[in-house]
Amino acid sequence: MTSADSRSASIHENRTTPRQWLAVGVVTLATFIVVTSEMLPVGVLTPMADGLGISAGAAGTSLTVTGLASAVTAPVAPRFLGDLDRRTVLAAAMLVLALGNVLTMIAGGFGVLVVSRVVLGIGMGVVWGLASAVAIRLVAPRDAALAVSFAVSGVASASVLGVPLGTFVGNAFGWRVAFGSLAALALAVAFAMLFGLPKLRRPAGDGASHAISASRPLLRPAVVTGLVVVVLLVTAHFAAYTYVRPVLESRTDLSADAIALLLLLYGVFGLAGNFVAGAAAGRRPRHTVLLLAAGITVAIAILAGFGGVLAAVAAIALWGVACGGLSVGAQLWMRAAAPDRVEQITGLYVGVFTGSIALGAACGGFVVEAAGVLPMLWVAAALAGASLLVGLLRPGPTRDPVGPDAR
Repeated sequence: MTSADSRSASIHENRTTPRQWLAVGVVTLATFIVVTSEMLPVGVLTPMADGLGISAGAAGTSLTVTGLASAVTAPVAPRFLGDLDRRTVLAAAMLVLALGNVLTMIAGGFGVLVVSRVVLGIGMGVVWGLASAVAIRLVAPRDAALAVSFAVSGVASASVLGVPLGTFVGNAFGWRVAFGSLAALALAVAFAMLFGLPKLRRPAGDGASHAISASRPLLRPAVVTGLVVVVLLVTAHFAAYTYVRPVLESRTDLSADAIALLLLLYGVFGLAGNFVAGAAAGRRPRHTVLLLAAGITVAIAILAGFGGVLAAVAAIALWGVACGGLSVGAQLWMRAAAPDRVEQITGLYVGVFTGSIALGAACGGFVVEAAGVLPMLWVAAALAGASLLVGLLRPGPTRDPVGPDAR
C-alpha cells in the first residue's frame, strides 16, 4: 500500500482528528470566499458602476454572468477530472477565482468586467461543486453530515459576514481594493489546500464501469424529484429575496438602518438553519427539505398577506432558518439519491442551484416590472408551494446519505 493509500484509508477511521477538521475548515473558507466574490457587487454596486462608467443595472448583471458560468461549470467539471488529485483541483480552482477577482479589480469597462466574472464563475463552479463531496471524505463516517454542514456554511456566512466586510473595505479604501483583497485571500486558501488537505483521488463509485453507469442512470426518479424541488424553491426564493428591501419598505415603516438590521437577523437565522437542517437531513433528507419548503412558502406568504413590523420580523426569521438549511438539506438529498455518483450528483446539483438563482432574479424582476412587488411575492409563494407538492407526490431518496454507501 502506498503512503497516499494509507493516508486516504485513515480517513475512514471512527474518530475525526483535529487535523481532519482543520482540512474541513479550509474547504469551508473556500466556499466562503467564492460566494463572497460572487455577491460582493451587491455591496459596492454604485461606486463600482461609477468607476467603470456603466449603469447600475449593467454592473448588477455581473451576478447573473457569474451564476450562469458557475451553472455550466459545476455539472461538467467532474466528468473531466478523472483521477486527478481533488486537493490540486480545488487549489487550482482557487487560483482561477483569484484571477477573476484581479481582472475585476483592474477592469476599465463593461467588457473586461464580463470576462472577469466568467473566469470567477468557472472557479466558483469547481469549488462549490466539489466542496461537500470532498468534505465528506475528510472525516469519519459518523461526522459526514456535520462536515457537509460546515462546508456549506461558508455559503451562508458569506451573506452574513463576507459581503458586509467587503462592503466596509470598499467604502473605506475603494471597491477595487475590496476585490483585490478577495484575490489575496483566494491565493492564501489555495496554498492552505495544498498543505492542509490529503491526497484525494476520484471516489470509487464515480469510477464505475459504463455497464454499471448504464444500469444506474444519474437522473433516477429520486434525483429528478430533488432537482425539480430545488429549481422551484430556489427560483421562488431569489425572485422574492432579490427585492426584499423594497418589499420591506412598502410593507413596514422601518428605516433603512432598521431594514439592514432585519437582514442581518435573516443571515444569523440562516446560519443556525444551516446546522440544524444538516443534522436533521443526515437522517431524513426528504422530510427535512420538505419542511424547509413549507417554511419558505409560509414566510413569503406572511410578507405578502400581512403588513407591519411584527409580521416582517416573524417572516424574515422563518425565511432565514428555512433558506439557510436548504443548501445542505438538498445536497444531502442528492447524495442519498445517488450515493454511487458522489461528485457527479454534487456538481449537477450546484449547477441547477446556481442556474436557478439567475432564473429567480430574472423572474422576480419581470413580475415586479409588470405588476409590482406584492404580486411578485404571491408568485414566489406559489412556486415555493409547488415545490412542496412535487416533493410530497414524487419519489424521494430512501438511503441514508451519510452511511457507508454514500462515501
